[in-house]
Amino acid sequence: MGKLTIGCFSSLVGSMSLDFAIKLSEAAVKKGHEVDLWLSGNGTMLGKKGQGKFRDYSYLMGTVKELINSGKFKITNCEACAKARGIGREDTEEGFGIASMDWYLASAFGTDRVLHIGGE
Repeated sequence: MGKLTIGCFSSLVGSMSLDFAIKLSEAAVKKGHEVDLWLSGNGTMLGKKGQGKFRDYSYLMGTVKELINSGKFKITNCEACAKARGIGREDTEEGFGIASMDWYLASAFGTDRVLHIGGE
């Protein structure tokens, strides 16, 4: 199987980029692929501890935790984007990485396919 690197450049409220990136990651992992997911912009808020599940509201943490536990999925927040939103390492869910963009570039360089999602 191959490796897929996804860069999710999520914008403000109403963006479905993050939801799509997680669903695509889940489908790829289920097929046996490895996935590196880079979260930038408002997507970094996915890694914030203490989120709750509400009816009729997108909740991705359950899926993300399953993906992390699969051993075939890495999810990493842009350090600058997270810090700009007040999210430090101590505020971040277990299993989420925090790195500068060189992590994403290194992953993209060593992968079979790269997909950029968002940036609308």
